[in-house]
Amino acid sequence: MAEDAGINPERVAIEWVSGAEGPRFAEKVTGFTQKIRSLGPNDFAHKVKEVIPCR
Repeated sequence: MAEDAGINPERVAIEWVSGAEGPRFAEKVTGFTQKIRSLGPNDFAHKVKEVIPCR
């Protein structure tokens, strides 16, 4: 679904974490943050401008 919207699917994650799993939540957020940083800047804005020109 993200790909249909023009978003790199690697920039999307869904995880279930209970409110009682603080350390697991921190681990998931840290891991995803590192992954996003390794992907570099998001090019979504450039793709949108190509489809919907800004005035």
